[in-house]
Amino acid sequence: MAQEAWLGIDLGTQSVRTLLVTADGTALGGGSAPLRARRDGVRHEQDPEEWWTAVCATARAALRERSAGVGGLAVCGTSGTVLLTDDAGRPVSPALMYDDGRAWAEAERLRGAGLAVQNTWGLPKALWLRRVHGPGRITHQPDLVTARLVGHPVPTDSSHALKTAYDVAADAWPDLPGSPLPLPGVVRPGTRLGEVCASAAEATGIPAGTPVVAGMTDGCAAQIASGALRAGSWNSVLGTTLVLKGASPAPVHDPTGVLYNHRAPDGSWLPGGASSVGAGVLTAAFAGADPAEMDRQAARHEPAGAIAYPLVSPGERFPFLAPGATALLLGEPASQADLWAALLQGVAFTERLCLDYLHHLGAPLDGPLTFTGGAARSPYWNQLRADVLGRPARVPEQTEPALGMAALAAHGIGGEPLPDLAERMVRVRTVLEPRPDRTARFTEPYARLIDELTNRGWLPPPVAAHARARLGLDTADS
Repeated sequence: MAQEAWLGIDLGTQSVRTLLVTADGTALGGGSAPLRARRDGVRHEQDPEEWWTAVCATARAALRERSAGVGGLAVCGTSGTVLLTDDAGRPVSPALMYDDGRAWAEAERLRGAGLAVQNTWGLPKALWLRRVHGPGRITHQPDLVTARLVGHPVPTDSSHALKTAYDVAADAWPDLPGSPLPLPGVVRPGTRLGEVCASAAEATGIPAGTPVVAGMTDGCAAQIASGALRAGSWNSVLGTTLVLKGASPAPVHDPTGVLYNHRAPDGSWLPGGASSVGAGVLTAAFAGADPAEMDRQAARHEPAGAIAYPLVSPGERFPFLAPGATALLLGEPASQADLWAALLQGVAFTERLCLDYLHHLGAPLDGPLTFTGGAARSPYWNQLRADVLGRPARVPEQTEPALGMAALAAHGIGGEPLPDLAERMVRVRTVLEPRPDRTARFTEPYARLIDELTNRGWLPPPVAAHARARLGLDTADS
């Protein structure tokens, strides 16, 4: 299998990325194409037809130098992104993205019926779509693409179905009394869905007959790409937003529902959560800026003159649930560089609070921590995050979720255990060590942020108290 090529496709927020790799992690080709979105307050939509157009372009780019066949492929998407399709798999609605918050009334009704769902999860959004756009089949983001690839509608994977209230422990949909919503069939990630059909081969350049296997969410894909599949290992994915995912032999219980547990293809558990804080704030606040130059200037502001909680969109999902939360900035930045520094540090503070919350829940944290996602391309931000967290972190050569999907395709077709396969494909580029003097600099602003989040009623006092008790500790300490 080492010489066989595997294709991973990542349907991200801002772009589609496709990667062709061998089973030892050698990149043979890749491609990226931008995606447009419509944002307006809590509204966040994309045109699902653009996903397919971008997949066609990126697959052709990735396969430009490849003359032989492809062993298989898998597709990941943003967790909680849904649309409605007709019986033939054609879109009959726009796609509501992972953080679209318009389905709050549907979510309230579902919670009243005993289902632990958040306003931005797939099930309430699917009900909202049916109310606004009429009948249709609930379809998760990758399902549209995999259906186009194989030429017919496909079952969804349990990873994407999780936020549509699928019970991954029981492998069953919950009882939804009175709901007219037709629910899709569900399979485990790595399950073979079919083969690339002739029309899709012509459109994408992917050889006809290439096996297509069920994928996972982008957060799980990035976790596979980090090699963090052994118990106690964690991956922090920093892209438009921040996602933390780890590995555990048993699910991590969270009575608030902020933390959720995906099921790995081998039946073990992948606990984690997705924040609305992330690098998307830099794009919004500094359009056209040179990130490397801004990083260089920001290094002179440690700590920054202001403290930020840099939400990309209204509402927070992890490490606390606060639908009414808004971005905040405490203090007045002295310059644009100081503001950039405050945003970088604010994301790192949120990352630390996520780890403190995981510790509060009893999640295993004693394994390695890996940074992936688009922001992991910033050496300065990586070191800053390690300093704020007070613990070492690894950065792989390839930080994209598409690598995780290539590994999942190899697992689904070849049957090799996914942790072994992922560790062989992942090549660690850098190991970052925290600098104790820098860690100490950030203790006071982190504590101030905890106090502000608590005073606003967003962060529960027991969680705040636990985070304060861990000030100055390595976030892996028990």
